[in-house]
Amino acid sequence: MTANGSPYAPHTPAETEAMLSAVGVDREEALFDIPDDVRFDGEFGIDARSEQATRELVEDTLAKNDDLVEFLGRGHYDHYVPSMVDHLSARSEFLTSYTQYQPEVAQGFLQALFEYQSMLVELTGLSVANCSMYDAATALGEAATLAVRVRETSGDRVLVPETLSAGRRGTLENYIAGHDITVDTYSMDDGNVDREALTESVDEETLLVYAENPTVRGTIEEGLDAVGELADDNDALFVLGSDPVALALLQEPASVGADVVVGDAATLGLPSAYGMGLGIFACREEFLRQVPGRLVGASEDTTGHRVYTLTLQTREQHIRRERATSNICTNQAWVALRTAMHVAWLGPDGLLNLAEDCVTLARNLADRLNDIRGVKAPVHDRHHFREFVVRTDQPASAVAADLESAGYAVHVVGEHELQVCVTETNEATIDGFVAAFEEAAR
Repeated sequence: MTANGSPYAPHTPAETEAMLSAVGVDREEALFDIPDDVRFDGEFGIDARSEQATRELVEDTLAKNDDLVEFLGRGHYDHYVPSMVDHLSARSEFLTSYTQYQPEVAQGFLQALFEYQSMLVELTGLSVANCSMYDAATALGEAATLAVRVRETSGDRVLVPETLSAGRRGTLENYIAGHDITVDTYSMDDGNVDREALTESVDEETLLVYAENPTVRGTIEEGLDAVGELADDNDALFVLGSDPVALALLQEPASVGADVVVGDAATLGLPSAYGMGLGIFACREEFLRQVPGRLVGASEDTTGHRVYTLTLQTREQHIRRERATSNICTNQAWVALRTAMHVAWLGPDGLLNLAEDCVTLARNLADRLNDIRGVKAPVHDRHHFREFVVRTDQPASAVAADLESAGYAVHVVGEHELQVCVTETNEATIDGFVAAFEEAAR
């Protein structure tokens, strides 16, 4: 117990006064600049309610949500999550664990996370995968700051597709603020990288080249090896964005020269949350000591048995701040656990079958929409994964509004363009969706 009577406030009034005097202020409040419009005035403005009344209020509020069948994608994808994942991940030893700092009491969780890393290594072909990142956007930001640390020559330009989502670009720009780096875009050609335009853009001042496969518009890139060679010829890092389902079928990132792979692993293990994610970060072994976040490593205990432990924790909570690679404060461990469980449940054949379905479902739905008068699908003459862009003679916003009235949600991506995403979770509603689309497109 401290002198001021609280076990949670370690400073006595005299010590607090001495510290405030040293920094030249009279009160602790002077250390914070809180705008008046968000300053707590002592009242929450929430009426007191009983538990029953509170439940009724919440249920009434949630009942106001639209009950739509989603054909939405663009970075957030819904795949069926087996009940096994919910039941096993909800065990108390997993659900109540924060970070596995004490290996002697967390061997099961650490082993599962090690398996998660191993799955990503196998899918990407790269040697190292961490465990893990917040989401795809922060993983891309961490890749850019890694490039700053490992770049041996000068370079201050990060090249990204002109179609990169605003959220990912904004996060990337936040990450590189203060590094004297600029984000430039390169053109796309019919949904994929315009390699001729990229060749003209990349030079010795290019720090990093970022591409996605599949792209945000659902197209499958066909010339990633050329992009990798172009980045390598200019001593720039090649960073590729993808996800575990796509990686099961598309070109292995290591085979096309990718130095780092980022993306969202929450396509497996979690239903689509439009915000909650799980960032992938895998890279070549030479960047091992530059990897942000945490790694789970395998070792042996004093009896010679295989054990697991967190290792190479180069974040600022563990080492001197000036030597830290990242200030990421959580590794999304429980979410990574769920992804690992889902991948293990699918197995290699199941994961590949799911990826193949993402191609055939998109192709078949695009063919059916293309048969509708006034509709062209897909817009891009490419292979697609999960989603594709549709052109309509009618204004896209009007078509989307009519579809919403019929119970379906799609993205509006242009004045006459919609984007449609299909997976096994909305496959059963395709007939109704096509009929509603035909009515809306008239």
